[in-house]
Order: sequence, then C-alpha cells, then structure tokens
Amino acid sequence: MKTTVYMDNAATTKLTPGALAAMMPYLTDNFGNPNSIYSHGATALRAVNEARKILAGVINVKPNEIYFTAGGTEADNWAIKATMEAYAKEGGHIITSTTEHHAVLHTCEYMEKKGHAVTYVPVDEQGIIRLDELEKAIRADTVLISVCFANNEIGSIQPIREIGRLARSKGILFHTDAVQAFCHLPIDAEEYCIDMLSASAHKLGGPKGVGFLYIRSGLKLGSFIHGGAQERGRRAGTGNVPAIVGFGAAAAKAVTNMAEKQEKVAALRDYLIERIGAEIPHCRLNGDATRRLPGNVNFSFRFIEGEGLLISLDMKGIAASSGSACTSGSLDPSHVLLAIGLPHEIAHGSLRLSLCEENTREEADFVVSTLKEIVARLRDMSPLYEDMLKTMNEKP
Repeated sequence: MKTTVYMDNAATTKLTPGALAAMMPYLTDNFGNPNSIYSHGATALRAVNEARKILAGVINVKPNEIYFTAGGTEADNWAIKATMEAYAKEGGHIITSTTEHHAVLHTCEYMEKKGHAVTYVPVDEQGIIRLDELEKAIRADTVLISVCFANNEIGSIQPIREIGRLARSKGILFHTDAVQAFCHLPIDAEEYCIDMLSASAHKLGGPKGVGFLYIRSGLKLGSFIHGGAQERGRRAGTGNVPAIVGFGAAAAKAVTNMAEKQEKVAALRDYLIERIGAEIPHCRLNGDATRRLPGNVNFSFRFIEGEGLLISLDMKGIAASSGSACTSGSLDPSHVLLAIGLPHEIAHGSLRLSLCEENTREEADFVVSTLKEIVARLRDMSPLYEDMLKTMNEKP
C-alpha cells in the first residue's frame, strides 16, 4: 500500500525542494574539500560558512559557536561526554530528566558506568519536569544539566528559560536537546542561558546525517572525534558539504514566516485532538494540552496494542508512529509514557501523529475516520474489552 497520508514528521521529514536544489552543485561540480586551499575547496568552504551563519542566526548565537556533526545523537553524546571529561575537577554529577531521548539517557547511563553520578528528575503527568525537584537535585559537584527542549514522543515543551537561568545562577552548564524544537519553536540561546544545544537537519526538511552542536564561547570542551583539525579543531573528519548546505537551506525556509506556519500546524493538531478525543471512547491525550509542539498529537487507546494499530493504519496508507522511531523495534512500552504515570497496558496502545505544514484538513478527516474503524475492529477482538462491556452491562 502506497502511503497517502504522512503523519510521522517527528521521525523524519521530506527533503524540501529548496534544500535539494542547494545541495546538488556540491554533489556534482563543486565537490571540493572545504579544507583545501584551491578554488574548489574555497567554494565549498564559503557554502559551509554561509550555512553556519544561517543556523547560528536561528538561535541568536555566533557562527563560530556552531559545530557540525553527523546528527543530533552525536551532538548529545559530545555535549555530555566532553563536558564531564573537561570539567572533571569541578565535579562528576549530571542532572537530566526521566523523559529524555535515548541519545541522552543511554549516554548518561554510560557515564554512570564510568563513575559519574546521574540524577534522573521526574516529570509531572503532562511530561513537564518538576522545577522544584530539579533544584533539589543540585549538588556541590553538579557539573551539567541536560533537559530536552520538547519531547519527541508526547510533544511537551519544557520550561527551558527557567532551567537555563537556574543552572546559570548555580554555575552549572546547561545542555538542551532541541532536535524536535529547532526551527519549530523560537529559540534564543542567550536569553535562555543555554550553554550547549543539539539540532538535526532531517526534522525540518533537511537531509539525514547532519546536525550541529552549539557550544557557547569560553567553554573548554574538547574534541569528540579525533583526527584532523576540522571544525576549528573540535570535530575531526571532512565536512559533509552537501548535507551542511542542505541543512542551511532547509533552516532558512523553515524560519521564514515560522510563527504563521506553526500556527497553521497547531490548528490542525488541535482539530485532530478534539475529534479523536470526542469520537473515540476510552482514549487519553498524552502530553500537555497547550505547552506542546505545534505538530504533535499523542493518544493512548485502551484495550488495543499499538503495533496492530500501526500496521492497520499502514494498510490504509497512513504513516504514523507508536512513539519514537528510534525504538520501534522494541516490544517494551515507551519509557516516556511510563514516566508520566501510564500503566503498561495503556502505554502499549499509544499512537503518535506528527504533522507538518503540508498536511491538510482532508487528511486529518481521513485519519480520524480510519482510526475510528480500526480501533473499533481491534477492540472487538480484545477479550479485555469484552469483559469491560459485560461489567458495564451488569451494573444496575
């Protein structure tokens, strides 16, 4: 079945025509190494620096504070591992949240094996970190706080300004994984007191395999990948010029009239949330109703399995997710849904729809009508649902 409705933009997005057009010359004629001194190399270097300037402008930082990586996962790893290595004398304690992306959580678990202490601060039932618990977790040896800007599964937006200012007031470095937020929400790294920020191109219409880590000037982070002197000596390896150029072009398009575009996406999001909540019984909206990403819709449906729901939707030409695509091969329920208090049986029946500006009201109507049919059919096959109906009918 050919996909007719794509609503999994939090997993990855379609490459925009403008990004592809910008990339093409650097895949063919302008193939020079940006670190070479001849004209081919100089042309490539100018293109890389122009992209760096565009990306820096999105978060109000200097271009020389942007370091290109192979994606958000590398940027997260770099921020955490290099910080703890560089500031080892200041302490060995990390604070993060229970709902972070696995790129952060697994890196923190790795750091625990290396002897560092990590505190995983809980979130409330909407997925928002508890600021009082965060402040209580701060110790004399706390070096780093790493909290995602917006959750990739349930879309909840964290109080980043408050976290950043708290960290700055305590002399603690603050890193945020902004992969889902970059070019979808306004971000001012200076105003929010962000010391490091991770982003990825393929979440906003750019190519896969490229991202960046913003490192505030003055931080003594070392290299994550050793070798040559690329990225001002901090990230070895020949730069992926076409991907970097595509990243810059996609970001430039994404931030043009960003507020208007995201308002449109949010309106469609709210339409979907309202219809699903009103027309499908025994469902639960996951994540904060208002402090959420413009394109994020996440529901749990009782008495069904998410895998069956996704397969059935795919057979109807609808691409969606049960949570994070990074863990789609796992049979375990989402750690994010468990962290907000859902029991295993309900967490298993989750669905994430993530929208972009190209999605339409007609597509939303098709998804809702299809979803209603699938949920009803799957519940008809569920003995638990049958037992619930019997119990309801037996009540006086």
